[in-house]
Amino acid sequence: MDLSTLSAISPVDGRYADKTAELRDIFSEFGLIRHRVLVEIRWYQHLAAEDGITELPPLPKNLNGVLESLITDFEISHAQRVKKIESGINHDVKAVEYFLKEHLKTAGHGGAAAEFIHFGCSSEDINNLAYALMLSEARERNLIPAATEVGNHLAKAAHQYATQPMMSRTHGQTASPTTVGKELANFAYRLKQQRQSFAAVRVHGKMNGAVGNFNAHVSAYPDVDWEDISERFVHSLNLEWHPFTTQIEPHDWMAEYSHALIRLNTVLVDMARDFWGYISLGYFTQRANDTEVGSSTMPHKVNPIDFENAEGNLGVANALLDHFATKLPISRWQRDLSDSTVQRNFGFALSLCLIAYQSLLKGLDQLAIDKDRLAADLDDAWEVLSEPIQTVMRRYGIEKPYEQLKSLTRGQKVDKKLVRRFIEQLDIPADAKARLLELTPASYLGTAARRAGKV
Repeated sequence: MDLSTLSAISPVDGRYADKTAELRDIFSEFGLIRHRVLVEIRWYQHLAAEDGITELPPLPKNLNGVLESLITDFEISHAQRVKKIESGINHDVKAVEYFLKEHLKTAGHGGAAAEFIHFGCSSEDINNLAYALMLSEARERNLIPAATEVGNHLAKAAHQYATQPMMSRTHGQTASPTTVGKELANFAYRLKQQRQSFAAVRVHGKMNGAVGNFNAHVSAYPDVDWEDISERFVHSLNLEWHPFTTQIEPHDWMAEYSHALIRLNTVLVDMARDFWGYISLGYFTQRANDTEVGSSTMPHKVNPIDFENAEGNLGVANALLDHFATKLPISRWQRDLSDSTVQRNFGFALSLCLIAYQSLLKGLDQLAIDKDRLAADLDDAWEVLSEPIQTVMRRYGIEKPYEQLKSLTRGQKVDKKLVRRFIEQLDIPADAKARLLELTPASYLGTAARRAGKV
């Protein structure tokens, strides 16, 4: 069976292929090869610029042009050639080396100079930098912008609904009222904090040979400062240099990256579940599309599928990210290969995140508040005013205020008439009593509206 969106095993390349297309040039096999080629070329150019590497003179302009075009114009046919070489030698990184040597030879620069392609490198020198660039690119180009768009949508809605009263629920029970905007602001602020933490994770790389000691480098050029060359090279890729490694870069930053993304995603899971609940309560309605079907058997239904889709995909993404964080920093002795197959799944996990962010945006865009339902819920919950009443009673030294309100509100229907009769008999200053009498569940909002406007 030929590969298509219908025959793909993974939903990120099947059902959701249109939502993940922008990550393919980063995390596909093509993307990995492209980044390996980039690292190999940059290392070759870096060595050619070093005075101490006398056998590799500065690269002529035409050769640099050939190499730069391979980076900027790398295409499927190039990747296919690399895979063809790999099929004969059974080594994916070595195939990139041979591919580049072919291009050097075609450009008239074969021979001794070409042997400095992959000079002193282990496969992991190339791979760790390739994955560092891939994850950095996906974060800056895709994940941060998508999460920012969700946050901006929440902040805009927080301002729009800053003054719209809404019943709170703690432990599932009616509680002190809030506003729709304030609850949206909570998520907007949390998302911003976690987005900043994710963006701040420093991406590391190494270029130091088979076990991290520059063994081969020193054997060829004992008088060259290889640590300095390595550090400057890694920094030239806009990555942090890791000075102490075995054969592999220890991947601690990948664990930080994964955990930071888990925390960001967890905020969004919390949000998705809350919106699911608010839709169930009728606080939010979903604008229906006349051509869509909500249920296969119940025509009236418009299911909150976008929030459910986001929750499900974020759950799978977080499970993978958690595995990355706990597995990748562990390597037996100086190297084992168990990290290699795990890292190939980064694209899958990040694709699930991107799918979820898009689903949340779609879900949020289809929501509208039901003011009548919100008002009715508040007007049916006068018991929530037991909190401000007993707090004012405490201020003025009335004995056992909590216990009095507990006796008033538990086990019976509490309405406006009952609450106001209780307030009328309180021995408190007239202005305090007047303020309490003016309170309604819909006006008992504290600073919610003002705080929503600040996000």
